[in-house]
Amino acid sequence: MSEFGYEAGEACRRNGCQGVIDETEKRGCSCHLHPPCSACVEDRVYCPVCDWHGKDDQYINDYRCSVDPATQVFKSYELRKLDPTKLDWHSKSHTHFSMIKEGVYPPGMSQAEVLKAVEGTFGGKFEHFGNGRFKYVAYTD
Repeated sequence: MSEFGYEAGEACRRNGCQGVIDETEKRGCSCHLHPPCSACVEDRVYCPVCDWHGKDDQYINDYRCSVDPATQVFKSYELRKLDPTKLDWHSKSHTHFSMIKEGVYPPGMSQAEVLKAVEGTFGGKFEHFGNGRFKYVAYTD
């Protein structure tokens, strides 16, 4: 469970906020001309109690960072959620010559398919692979 709410219906919990995340109505969809359009990909979630807006957040090195739009000061940060419907992972520091790629993959995807996407310049090894999750040490130097 995330420390903070990011999807409609979840509790906000930012600075103790008891609000529930809501979503603005999508307006001006032009996917029939050029999909996906900005109306469909724009982050429309917000908290009506503390006035947090998802569109004000920034993604920096796999972290979703909430920024105060007035001061541009980071208010909170959290690893972005991985999408289990596709191959998705976080890259983490390991040693001076390797990195850890830890993530998820969809049902039916083979270990060879995952390896093709995450393999390091000089190879690597799976520390764990199964049940839709993996941890791979990629040798990079």
